[in-house]
Amino acid sequence: MFDWVHTVPILSIVAYVPLLGALVVMFLMKSDQGGLIRKFSTGVVVLDFLLSLPLWFAFKRDGAGADLFQFKESHPWIESIGARYEFGIDGIALLLVLLTTLLGVLAFLSSWGAIRTREKEYYIFLLLLQTGMLGVFMAMDFFLFYVFWEVMLVPMYFLIGIWGGSRKLYASIKFFLYTLVGSVLMLLGILALYFFNAGGLLGWEGLGNPATFSILQFHEIGHLIPKDLQFWIFLAFFVGFAIKVPMFPFHTWLPDAHVEAPTAGSVILAGVLLKMGTYGFIRFSLPILPDGTRQLLPWMAALSIIGIIYGGLVAMAQKDMKKLVAYSSVSHLGFVMLGLFALNGPGINGAVLQMINHGLSTGALFLLVGIVYERRHTRLISEYGGLSSIMPLYATVFLIITMSSIGLPTLNGFIGEFTILVGAFDRAWWWALLAALGIVIGAAYMLWMFQRVFFGPVTNPENASLKDLSRREVAYLAPLVILCFVIGLWPGPFFKVIEQPVKYLVEKVDPTLATAAAQAGE
Repeated sequence: MFDWVHTVPILSIVAYVPLLGALVVMFLMKSDQGGLIRKFSTGVVVLDFLLSLPLWFAFKRDGAGADLFQFKESHPWIESIGARYEFGIDGIALLLVLLTTLLGVLAFLSSWGAIRTREKEYYIFLLLLQTGMLGVFMAMDFFLFYVFWEVMLVPMYFLIGIWGGSRKLYASIKFFLYTLVGSVLMLLGILALYFFNAGGLLGWEGLGNPATFSILQFHEIGHLIPKDLQFWIFLAFFVGFAIKVPMFPFHTWLPDAHVEAPTAGSVILAGVLLKMGTYGFIRFSLPILPDGTRQLLPWMAALSIIGIIYGGLVAMAQKDMKKLVAYSSVSHLGFVMLGLFALNGPGINGAVLQMINHGLSTGALFLLVGIVYERRHTRLISEYGGLSSIMPLYATVFLIITMSSIGLPTLNGFIGEFTILVGAFDRAWWWALLAALGIVIGAAYMLWMFQRVFFGPVTNPENASLKDLSRREVAYLAPLVILCFVIGLWPGPFFKVIEQPVKYLVEKVDPTLATAAAQAGE
C-alpha cells in the first residue's frame, strides 16, 4: 500500500513543504490577514504531518547494513569539496522526524490564542524552523547537516527575541551565543575528519581517500582514526552537542530561553531542539569515534549523573512553573545521556525511546503551563491553588502528564526510564543507583507543584472565573495524552523500529560487547 513512498523523494517533500508554505506567506499574503495566515500556516504543518505518516508504515524494520538507512536521496551539490545533497533516515531518525511533524502541528494550534502581533513574521519563522529541524534529522552529509543546524538557530532566535517575555533579548542572545560557540567547535571537528580522510593535516597520516563529507563513509573508517585524534575530535563534538542537550554544566542558557520563549517556542525547544544534541552523539560521536567515546566514558557518565540530580534539586526550588519544567529537562536529558553512554543495547534503546517520551511529556507540560498563563498572565505557583475544582478537565490532563513525566507504570516515561536503568546497571550498578535517586527527586518536585497548584481552597479570587479547556486546547493535548498511554502499554512497535539501528550503533562503538551479546543470544 505504501510502496509508492520509495519511488518519490519523500524526505525532501516532507522537509521543504514548510519552507514552501513560508514563501507563500512571505510573498503572497498581507500582514493584516492574520486569520488567513494563521489557518494557512497550520494547514501547511498538518499537511506535512500527514505526508510524514507513510514513512512509519513503509519503513522496513529488518533493514540492516546498507539497508539500515532508507528513503535515501543523493545528488551532486558542491563537487569541488565533495559535499553532496544526501538524505536518508534510520529508525531513530524516523521517530524524531515524526515527533517533529507532530509537535509542529500542536505548536501552531497553541499559538492561535497567544499570538496577536506580527503574526505574519511569527508563522514564517515557525515554518522555517520546521524545515531546519527536519533537515538536521534527514541529512546524511556532514556539510548539509551543518547548514541545517545553523539555519535552525535563526528563526528560534527571533521567536524568543520578538515574541518572548520581559527578558527576551537577554535570553535570545544567550541562546544564540551559546549554540554558536558549540557549532563553531563542531565545525572544527568536522573539518578535522574531512582533512584526515582526504590525506592528512598538521602531520596526521591521513587515509588519502577522495574528499567527502559522507556520514556513512565516516562510520566505516572511524575506527582507523588514531586514538589521540579521536579524543580531540570527540571533545569538539562534545561541546557542540552538550550545549544543545543541554548537559551540565552547559545548561545555563536553557531556563532563560524556556521562560522567555512563547509557548510554541518552548514546546519546540524542549520537544525537538534538545534532541538534536543527543541525536548528534548517536549519529556522529559514538559510531565515528569509538575509541574517544570509550576513553571519555567515565566523564560522560559523571556529567550525566550530576545533571540528573542537580537538575532535579534546582527544579524543586523553583517558584515559576515554566522554569521548573525547564530544569526538569536538564534532569531528564541526563537520563538519556546516561543510557547512551551505557554503550549497550538496553541503555541506548531506552535513551532513544526516552528522547521521544520527553518530547511528548515535557512538550505537553509547556502547553499546559501556557494555557493558564494566557488566562492569568502569571506562571508563579503561589498565584494558584484549588484549580482542580475550577478546571477539572485541565487538572485531569495535567495529572496524566505529570505521572508520565515521573515514570508511572502504564505511561511512557516508565518504559524509557526502566530500560535506561537496566542498561546503566549492566555497565555499573552504582550508575543505576544514583540515577534512581534522580527519579525520586523528580517525583517530589512534580507532585509538589501539582499539589500546590490544584489542591486546597481557591485562595486567589482571580482564579475563581477561570475557564476550563476549550475544544481547540483539547484537540492539541489529546494526541500527546493518547501517545503517552500507547507507548506505556504497547512499546513493542517503537522498540522494533530502532532495534537494528541500535544494534548497528553498539557494534560500532563497542565491538566486543556486541560480539558477547550475539554469542549469548545463540
